[in-house]
Amino acid sequence: MIWNVCEEVTTVDAQWRVYQPYRSPFDPCPASEDKAFMVPPNQYITFQKKSLKQYAPREALKRGTLWPDLYSPYERPRKKGGPR
Repeated sequence: MIWNVCEEVTTVDAQWRVYQPYRSPFDPCPASEDKAFMVPPNQYITFQKKSLKQYAPREALKRGTLWPDLYSPYERPRKKGGPR
């Protein structure tokens, strides 16, 4: 899912990528804003080591993964003028 970049997206969060869509010089439409997308951590782990840290069972159920290295919090994008 790709949406317009909100002010909350910063370069501090390494999982986010921002890009500018191509705009032709002859395009009659106004320039698009920057777009952002999230790259999940499992895209960077090529194999799973035996010694990865693990969450406690309750914490793993709450977070949706057993391994902290694979945890990625999901925050819903805000719509302009909409409720949080």
